[in-house]
Amino acid sequence: MRLHVIDGTFELFRAHYSRRPSRTSPHGQDVKGTVGVAASLLRLLADTEERVTHLAVAYDNPIVSFRNELFDGYKTGAGIDPAITAQFNLIEEMTEALGITVWSMDHFEADDALATAAARWRNEVDQVRLLTPDKDLGQSVFGSRVVQVDRMRRRVFDATGVRERNGVEPASIPDWLALVGDTADGIPGIPGFGTKTASILLNQYPTLEQIPENPDAWVVKVRGASRLAETLNSKRNEALLYRTLATLIDDVPITESLEDLEWHGADQLKYRTLSERIGGFEYEPRRWR
Repeated sequence: MRLHVIDGTFELFRAHYSRRPSRTSPHGQDVKGTVGVAASLLRLLADTEERVTHLAVAYDNPIVSFRNELFDGYKTGAGIDPAITAQFNLIEEMTEALGITVWSMDHFEADDALATAAARWRNEVDQVRLLTPDKDLGQSVFGSRVVQVDRMRRRVFDATGVRERNGVEPASIPDWLALVGDTADGIPGIPGFGTKTASILLNQYPTLEQIPENPDAWVVKVRGASRLAETLNSKRNEALLYRTLATLIDDVPITESLEDLEWHGADQLKYRTLSERIGGFEYEPRRWR
């Protein structure tokens, strides 16, 4: 049995900015993202290779989280197309109408919910599949028991795949992001540290604390070691904060049991009612409750 957990916020943004035709409800609301996510979820449920039986979708609602209290530069809802934010509640309603468990995150983030699912159920299922391309979810990958799935590029990353993609072990992903930064989340990183340099160092010293302050003690060759060490030594507090921001919480208060995540079909009344409100869905669920 597989458990599929999906970053619904990413799916909403992807659908909204896709090449799909624009969609407006009879009441004038932009519903392109909602219709697109519905189509994506229905394709996933019908995918014979994915073999979906248990799943949940996590949404950021709102975008801000506890991390904004730690760092002013962390991502906010500023600059987001109002047409997307106006669909935050609608997309959750649509997902529930499909009979899929919704995790609506308003203090933690959707990524934290995915990390929690991976930690909680990885020993109870054959595989937990994290459906998101976000680099930070690489830290939750565990052997081939927890994998990251990039549906757009049709790629699956187990622990070996994460090492090949990011150059470090999954456990070092937060330290790696602290050094190189993550523009999507507003983490600036440490000046001078590119992906290759960070990977070389963290392969030898898996955490920031293990990187010697004296570059002469580094047992790996890094170009500009003296300058990089000086920068890191002067910005260690910032680096540790960035790592905290990049570290996912794997014990958020999710109340559902694994059995609660089993898909039994869409709720026909809710689906039909919502379909009428938004002007129709493209696809029909393959199963009704």
